[in-house]
Amino acid sequence: MKIYTTIALAFFTVITSFSQEAPLKLGVAGLTHGHVGWILSRKPQSDINMVGIVEKNKELAQKLSQQYGFSMDIVYDSLEEMIKATKPDAVAAFGNIKEHLNVVEVCAPKGIHVMVEKPLATSLADAQKIKNLAEKHQIHVLTNYETSWYETNFKAKALLEDGTIGGLRKVIVRDGHKGPKKIGVSDEFLEWLTDPELNGGGAIMDFGCYGANLMTWLMKGKKPNSVTAVKQQLQPENNPLVDDDATIILTYDGAMAILEPSWNWPIGRKDMEIYGEKGALYSDNANQLRIRLSKGYSDFTEETLFFQNRPEPYNDPFSVLAAVINNSLKLEPFGPYTLENNIVAMEILQASKDSSESGKTIILNKK
Repeated sequence: MKIYTTIALAFFTVITSFSQEAPLKLGVAGLTHGHVGWILSRKPQSDINMVGIVEKNKELAQKLSQQYGFSMDIVYDSLEEMIKATKPDAVAAFGNIKEHLNVVEVCAPKGIHVMVEKPLATSLADAQKIKNLAEKHQIHVLTNYETSWYETNFKAKALLEDGTIGGLRKVIVRDGHKGPKKIGVSDEFLEWLTDPELNGGGAIMDFGCYGANLMTWLMKGKKPNSVTAVKQQLQPENNPLVDDDATIILTYDGAMAILEPSWNWPIGRKDMEIYGEKGALYSDNANQLRIRLSKGYSDFTEETLFFQNRPEPYNDPFSVLAAVINNSLKLEPFGPYTLENNIVAMEILQASKDSSESGKTIILNKK
């Protein structure tokens, strides 16, 4: 009971401190990312005030203005113009992935914090430039993943660390959907999502980043010893310039991970399987977790747990951003949002692309 009381008090302290801070002034860089609706449709809260938007495509801005109700008066042609006019505390990037570096290049010298949609960058070289800028100018750069909102993933990690299934042996992470065109993303989103320069690749980047991020978190920042990847193009009519299916194998001392990013799943998914010496954890989605414990050769017990959304501020990426900036929340080392995690994740993604293109296993330098 004492442990639960301490945890409850800790959450109360974080939430109370968070709620007392002045609203964060947030700028939005770009409207072409399909996830931008998360901020545009966000219900009014005391933690964030959206003060400006950057979007050159005024037809797109006008359409979203009518859909979500923001004023065109806060829409600017350039990031510099928006910053000068609104003086934001932070900027959320919702353009193509290649633009992430430019957003940080503009914001970092001005002391403006940044949050980007996954992945952090299109290449390891760009990611390292982002890291150097963030460290030099002492700003936060967070990367938002939907799976960071999944309470099941956090419970699974806790059960693994408690020894419930024994020592870690294998992790399988599957992410993706039918493909951007098949699920009907906007033309503006599709245009850059299927561009190898603006997105860094196809499914191998768009969904491979989830597994790279989660494995880096589970392994507490440890890099894999090797990365082997293959990719295919199963829908050339829809994705003529990029891959749409990939398999990535990561090896660690005593364990292995298999990442399966794809734009060819018949049903959208973001799930993870964790196998230990005596059992397995199945994080099926945001709310359902199954625990299987071995009872011999093929027999096992199974328990299914159901969870609500993560507690505040973890249930909303913008609340996390505001809490981190206000120093009312300190992210765990190599947590999914952190820059240190996402630099390692980008090293895995870069090695995955290099392996799939060369047909060779990439050996990573171990610290």
